Amino acid sequence: MRTLTALASGLAFLSSTVQGTALTYKLEAHEKACFFANVEHKGTKVAFYFAVQSGGSFDVDYSVTGPNEKVVLDGTKERQGDFVFTATDAGEYRFCFNNEMSTFAEKMVDFEIAVENEARAQLPSKQGSTPEQTSSLEESILKLSAQLSTISRNQKYFRTRENRNFSTVRSTERRIFNFSVIEGVMMVTMAGLQVFIVRFFFQGARKGYV
Repeated sequence: MRTLTALASGLAFLSSTVQGTALTYKLEAHEKACFFANVEHKGTKVAFYFAVQSGGSFDVDYSVTGPNEKVVLDGTKERQGDFVFTATDAGEYRFCFNNEMSTFAEKMVDFEIAVENEARAQLPSKQGSTPEQTSSLEESILKLSAQLSTISRNQKYFRTRENRNFSTVRSTERRIFNFSVIEGVMMVTMAGLQVFIVRFFFQGARKGYV
């Protein structure tokens, strides 16, 4: 089992602290890989996204386990998932992908784990500005943040669709090539068999005349 501590820092207006990571991991057949994220405060929002980019039927088993070995999320043979949950306990959360169901197919899994606090930073007030203007600015920033989040999710979705379609095209091309090779071998074999049968008949006919 391979492990990785998911601790990459970032800072946003909407959050006082944000920790997250986005990775692509190659999951071998019969392998179970776990990644860990540390939640410092109870009530922290945790976002978890994954998508199987290639391999097998584009599915994988997953599970999210809390500090007290309490299962927060789990699923079997899922192609992708996008979840946001509130951490009920502070501590280390375990995010696992399980490919033990596959006998030989390796999976390429793209995933992202983000741990964030929702405490908003205070905007510096300018002289002469009213609370209504400040509140309006905050709402505008919130809307922009939501739109950016939507764009980011759409990009991930289209990337996953592109990778899966490309994998399907490669698989189809490989099958067509294999079928063409088999068809050519069968045609050559049938032609050789026909020549052998015709020669056998003619040789039998000559022996009858003799």
